[in-house]
Parts: sequence; C-alpha cells; structure tokens
Amino acid sequence: MRLRTVLTTLTAGLAAATCLTAAGPANATSINAHTSNACSPTVSIDRFSDALDKTTYDGTFVGNFSALAVDRNGDLAALSDRSSLFALDRRTLSPTSVVPLADETGAALDSEGLVVDRDGTRLVSSETEPSVRRYSRDGRILDRLPVPAALQVAPAGRATTNQTFEGLTLLPGGRTLLASMEYAISGDSTGIVRWQTWERKGGPFVLGAQYAYRTDTNLGVPEVAATPDGRLLVLERGFTAGVGNTVRLYLADPRRATDTSGVENLTGQDGVRLVKKTLLADIVNCPSLGATAKQPQPNPLLDNIEGMVITGHTHGGLRVLLVSDDNQNAVQTTRFYFLKVRTP
Repeated sequence: MRLRTVLTTLTAGLAAATCLTAAGPANATSINAHTSNACSPTVSIDRFSDALDKTTYDGTFVGNFSALAVDRNGDLAALSDRSSLFALDRRTLSPTSVVPLADETGAALDSEGLVVDRDGTRLVSSETEPSVRRYSRDGRILDRLPVPAALQVAPAGRATTNQTFEGLTLLPGGRTLLASMEYAISGDSTGIVRWQTWERKGGPFVLGAQYAYRTDTNLGVPEVAATPDGRLLVLERGFTAGVGNTVRLYLADPRRATDTSGVENLTGQDGVRLVKKTLLADIVNCPSLGATAKQPQPNPLLDNIEGMVITGHTHGGLRVLLVSDDNQNAVQTTRFYFLKVRTP
C-alpha cells in the first residue's frame, strides 16, 4: 500500500517459473544453504538483493513494488502502486520494460495485486474503490470484475480507504481468482479479514465464495499466493514507529472454511469456520545476511515487505520471492528476498 501500514497495527505461471534459477544479481548477498540460512524449520533464505533500490528505468522510478508475478516467458512482472507495471529479467532483476496503468478515466491507480493470466493478460487489483481489472500487455483495460457492495469503500460500502484489496492470486486450474482484503470491514471483528473469490467456466469471472481469515494482532494481509495443491501462502505485516516491521509467512487452507458471502457481520463467535492457518516463519528470525536498515528494525533484513510470488520448485519445497515496497521513501528500501519454503 502507498502509505506505511497502520501504526501498531498458479500453476499457470509455475511451469515457466521453474527456470528462475538460484543465480541472482551479481551484487546479491548469499550464504551457504546448509549452514545458517534457516528462518524456521520450514523456511530458509538464500540471499537478498537491493540492486533496484532508488533506481530509474526509462524515466520511471523503480520501486513502490506491491506485487510480483511470473510472466508466461518466465520473466517477472513487478507492480508499482504508482500505476506502473515493470518487466524484470528473471536472472538479473533488471527492468526490461515498463507500462503505465490507469482506470477508465485515465486516473492513476493505487495498484496492489497482480496476476498474469494463462492468456498473458494482467489482472490488477486497486485498493481505491476497490477494484479488479483485466489489462492487455500494453496496458489497455479489457474488463472489470464485480465487487460485493460490502467490500467497497465507505460510504458506498463498509471498507476503509487504503485497507481493501491487497493480495491477488489465481488458484490451480485457472478457474478461481482470490483477492484478500488487508484489514477488517466495518461491522466485522478487528483482525478478521474477508477473502473474495471469482469463478469462471468458459466465460468471464463472476462472483464466487467468500472466506474469513483471522490475522495476528495489529497485522494485515498484504499478499497471498496459491500453492500447487490449492492452499495459500499468506503474508501478514505490520509496522510500529521506532521499532520497525513485523512480517510473518503463513500457510492457509480455505477448502473447509465457511462461505461468508451471506454473513453480514463476522464476530469470530458466530459458528463461522475461519480459514485454517499454520505459521511457517516469522521473518525477524531469518539471518540478516549482512543487510543494513535505514530506520529502526528488529532485524536489519526487514523492510515493508508487500509482494510475493512462487517462482518454482526446489528439493521438495517451493522457491518464493518477496519484495518490499519502499514507498519512494529515503528511509525504506526496495529489497528482494529469495526463500525456500516447505509446505507441511
């Protein structure tokens, strides 16, 4: 999201993604995969890269990254919340193109979630209204998906500005799209966020089931990514002034959760089965790898991590790439994190 988090508070691309190798940018920091790189029993970090921090490409600031996706050619697509969509070389991370995005009136988006569909079109969520639009590769709007009234920003709905659709992912098979709200809507208990799905069966996406997910105290959901077996990797994130960021990675399974599309208020004690989640790692426990921070952080490796994509398989697990949103701010960093994740 464009502002910092509230204080105190695939398969379609996976086949192409397997060519994303461990050979990262020349100035990335690396450590021995068999020694001190464990963040938890199921997550390890290979390296990080600050190569794109405070750089420009074709006159456009490279940063403000809110989402990542794997393109059909195996390269990366990186979405800026300032309405720019970059193509990045899969090995060096170097930008190779940039496309501006806008709404139907030509106004800029607060673009937050990104999916590259099986036909190469781009699905982009914006937390302004909120919305999900389909774009061509050259940035033309092709379609706009319906959004339930309750999830729209007040006064049209019950959501709060800058706290709506952040994560976006396409489930295995390519028929179900899922968007995660970052924070709770009015009337729902604090910490219970709604996930909206859309389904398609030979035609355009139509509204599908909705699920409820409980975040840790004072954290929101900036990103979700579908795993090959239909579960979800979920990022939870928060920021505390003078302390820094909290970023946790969870594995979630919505398959037995209640469809909450007909539930007006979620209290957590209403018989609704929430999405089950399992902690994979608290990123504060990762080795710092020599990283430095420009502001206080409990681990200098941490920053405003907001984007996540599964880039391939490795030794019984998944390769996962994270990116931080520097908000075009001198005390924040555009940083890429290369993880290995085993999903129990």
